[in-house]
Amino acid sequence: MFHFSSPDANTVEHFLARQRQHKFTYCHQGKTATTPPSGFQVDHTRVKLGHGIEAFRQAKEALGKWQQFDLGWVSAKPHQTAIREGETVCIVGKAVGMYWMNACRIVYVIDDTLHTPRFGFAYGTLPAHLKAGEERFLVEMDSNGDVWYDILAFSRNKRWMVWLIHPYMRKLQKQFGRDSAARMKQLVADKLQHAA
Repeated sequence: MFHFSSPDANTVEHFLARQRQHKFTYCHQGKTATTPPSGFQVDHTRVKLGHGIEAFRQAKEALGKWQQFDLGWVSAKPHQTAIREGETVCIVGKAVGMYWMNACRIVYVIDDTLHTPRFGFAYGTLPAHLKAGEERFLVEMDSNGDVWYDILAFSRNKRWMVWLIHPYMRKLQKQFGRDSAARMKQLVADKLQHAA
C-alpha cells in the first residue's frame, strides 16, 4: 500500500487490523533459524557491536524497541509492538518520494541468557508485503565476549511490479543491511559512552 506522506498511527492500525487475519505468504516458517530454503535470495549481514555484557544488554534493548529500523527511510510501526510470537508489525519504507507499508508477523523469538547470551526474533511476510519471505534479527555474545548483530533473510518477488523494479529492490535490501548494522553500532556506542 503506497502513500505520498508517512502513514499516521490510525492508518497503520487499520492496515494491521486487516492483515492480522491472513496467513504467511510463504511456507517455510522458521527457516532463518536453520537453513534458508532453496529458490529464495538470501541476504546476510553480520557486524561486531562491542565487547562485554553491557554492550549485549544495550544491543538487546535497542532490538527490543525496533531501533534497528530507525533509519530515516525505513521504520517499524508501532514502535511499542511487543517482541512476541504472533505479533504483527508494519515496516514502512520510503523511496522516490513515496511511502509503502509492508505487513509482517513475528514467527519466533530467541531469548537465551543461560548459555551464550542471545536475543532476537524473526518475522515473516503477510499478503500486504512487496516480497515473500522471512528475516531474522539477532544480537549475541560469543565465547570471547564480543557482541554481534546478525541479520539473515530469505525472500523472493511475489508481485509483478516488484519484478519490474527487481534491481532497485535488491539495492534497497542490501542498503537496509548496511544501514541497520551501522545504526546498531552507533546506538550501542552512544549508550555505552553515556553510561561511562
